Amino acid sequence: MSILEFVNQDVLDDLDEDPNTAFMQLVNAAQRSLSSKIDALDPDNQYEWQKIEEFRYSFMNVVVAAGKRFEIEPFHSMQVPQYSNFRDADHRQFKSDLDHYVTQLVLDNSLRAKRDTVEVLPKTKDQLRTYVSGLRQCVEKGNMSAAKREALLKKLDAFEAELEKRRLNMMAVARLTYLVLSVPGTVWASADITHKLTTNIMQTVAEAKAAEEETKQLPAAAPPKALSAPRKPPTPRPPFDDNLDDDVPF
Repeated sequence: MSILEFVNQDVLDDLDEDPNTAFMQLVNAAQRSLSSKIDALDPDNQYEWQKIEEFRYSFMNVVVAAGKRFEIEPFHSMQVPQYSNFRDADHRQFKSDLDHYVTQLVLDNSLRAKRDTVEVLPKTKDQLRTYVSGLRQCVEKGNMSAAKREALLKKLDAFEAELEKRRLNMMAVARLTYLVLSVPGTVWASADITHKLTTNIMQTVAEAKAAEEETKQLPAAAPPKALSAPRKPPTPRPPFDDNLDDDVPF
């Protein structure tokens, strides 16, 4: 089965640029799809039970392939068993191990996201919404193609949606300002107003981040820790010494 059996193209297009985050997003989407497919089947029906096994095997195949593509261990080094050797216990163990690793990725991502986001107070959010409203008017009055106008308005909508969250993603600010500033000045009814509003957004968010770092003393960014296995590998037994026969007294 194709990966598109578990995630649609829109999900793939929206995957984060960070490999760990992208892997986590893909796994979460694939798990929801797998559950939806299996819940619609009757495990007591032999034909439908075979379909369940096929879906589970394909899910494992997709996750391992994604782990290889994003270089996420231990999935990058994992081998998918042949379908003829795949059993229900294999799926259960893989699902359990996957949950163990994804939990670590979620926690790592949460800590990393705190450094890449900023808590914005309600008063500051109102300021930002005012600037966004001004930019929206600039876009609507600008001399640009319908496609360009729609793309800019969607970015403004996405940025306003970010303002509803407790913490504002700094990347959302960067994407918005980059897109606005990349538009030629001749397009705008007033390039000075457009650039001023964009600069105000960047400055307001930068001041909020500086104030947060000063008061909360966020830890310095550190490289992510290696994921740990859910269990230790079995200790190999020492080889049998053939010379022991010489010590036997009979």
